[in-house]
Amino acid sequence: MSLPAFRLPVAIVGGLYADARRAAVGEILHTVPDTVVLHHDLSAAPDGTVYRTVRDLSGLISSGHTPLVNDCACCALREDLVPELLRLAEAGTYQLAVVELWDSVEPQAMAAVIAAAGAPLELTGVATAVDPALVLPYLANGDDLADVGLAAAPTDQRTVADTFARQIEYPTVLALAEGEEPADDADHALLAQLTATAWRLRVGEGALGPALLQGFDLAAAAARQHPSCALLPQEADDHGVTTLAWRRDRPFHPQRLYAALEDLACVAARSRGRFWLADRPDTLLSWDAAGGALCVESAGPWLAALPEAAWEMVPAERRVAASLDWHPEHGDRCQHLTFTSPGLDRDGLLELLDSCLLTDAEYAAGRDSWRHLPHTFDEFLDPVP
Repeated sequence: MSLPAFRLPVAIVGGLYADARRAAVGEILHTVPDTVVLHHDLSAAPDGTVYRTVRDLSGLISSGHTPLVNDCACCALREDLVPELLRLAEAGTYQLAVVELWDSVEPQAMAAVIAAAGAPLELTGVATAVDPALVLPYLANGDDLADVGLAAAPTDQRTVADTFARQIEYPTVLALAEGEEPADDADHALLAQLTATAWRLRVGEGALGPALLQGFDLAAAAARQHPSCALLPQEADDHGVTTLAWRRDRPFHPQRLYAALEDLACVAARSRGRFWLADRPDTLLSWDAAGGALCVESAGPWLAALPEAAWEMVPAERRVAASLDWHPEHGDRCQHLTFTSPGLDRDGLLELLDSCLLTDAEYAAGRDSWRHLPHTFDEFLDPVP
């Protein structure tokens, strides 16, 4: 009778703030027996190379260099990380492998790489290490990663703010490690409102390692981030930090919304969601803003714009999200934007957002009329067909 194949649990720990990340990984090494840590240092990635280290509680086990493949950090990690993990699994020495991501590497991409590798690797947890006192400064930092030495590749065009936002919003676990400046109640309130569905565990209390062995649902995590069914922040007001969850069932006037974009992009530390333009009635549009910069993109058709025969091809999470707010006339077409920030001018923001919607007369004119409104978002999106 053959013995069962050895299973190696794998957990990801990332985060822009290296001190918090190292503290989190250090706790796991000391509290989960037989843990090994893999880390790929991308500080030399702009020069085309990646430095890999493998260590356990006793210290460094091995190290080496790997080339940056196609100027792509994810490609380089995919080519080197999975073979290293499989080698460790085959050895049968360790009970947990922790993949410590470099500063600006985002966990979602690496989670997909590890999950795709299959047995004997099993992705059991994803965490981002955070200093709560730095959440607001990072979300307000619109600098390009390349300008602050954090680019993961020569072609990396991300900013500090948008990278940090995705790092904290994707995982199921946040490891809280305070630095020299202690966080206050407002710092914790901001983090809690942005990441209400994540476990927030303090580094040093011993709970992080067990939490990262509980299992990780890759499909559910992806659904939480997709604009069509994202689990967006809820209305909240705590210690001076406010979240406005704005929902309407009337489309935006493209020209008026465009004129308000600069103000809307800067009004909150973080805003995100999905929205509906009158001149593009079938296109679900995503809204993603941090650091004063706004990204508007097409996220495909609204479910109501698809033939019913195609609905079975849509993830179940999206069908459930659409059914919760299904409108008898518009289906899942809606405005659902959330704005979170200390000192948020909630009343002023409501007034500005509502002023961008179609008026009663414009709405009554109907869809044929809406399609002839100015196509002011063509610079962000493909021209209207």
